Amino acid sequence: MPKTATADRVDREGLLAFLRPRHRALLATRRRSDGEPQISPVSCGVDAEGRIVVSTYPQRAKSANARADERVSVVVVSDEWDGPWVQVDGTAEVLDLPESVEPLVEYFRSISGEHPDWEEYRAAMVRQGKSLIRVTPVRWGPIATGGFPPELAAD
Repeated sequence: MPKTATADRVDREGLLAFLRPRHRALLATRRRSDGEPQISPVSCGVDAEGRIVVSTYPQRAKSANARADERVSVVVVSDEWDGPWVQVDGTAEVLDLPESVEPLVEYFRSISGEHPDWEEYRAAMVRQGKSLIRVTPVRWGPIATGGFPPELAAD
């Protein structure tokens, strides 16, 4: 039987419940030069305030673009290619050292749980010069799956 496409609308809590176990995403920012999209595959988590968080470096295009134009979109996908996904549009802020260190700890926890040596992790983040992008969801589409439209899947 053909797979039927789905598009389930959810409230903010439903969105966050969907996002928390998923860590693969595409982050779309706007290029500073011409406003055209720049899309980066990223790992992401969700912080305690319900923001999507992405670890990065200050010199990356996504960081520079998000500083210049806070409007971003994130497509969060499931581990399985044909699993459910959602597009989240929001506003981004970029945190650099030293402000980024503790939010990077929370980022790690949201994806991997506890680190065996937090001081070593913090030192590595400083040594690597890491930044963090936080995206506050403003709107989101339905949680969707691919497949045939319902009227065709019944055939």
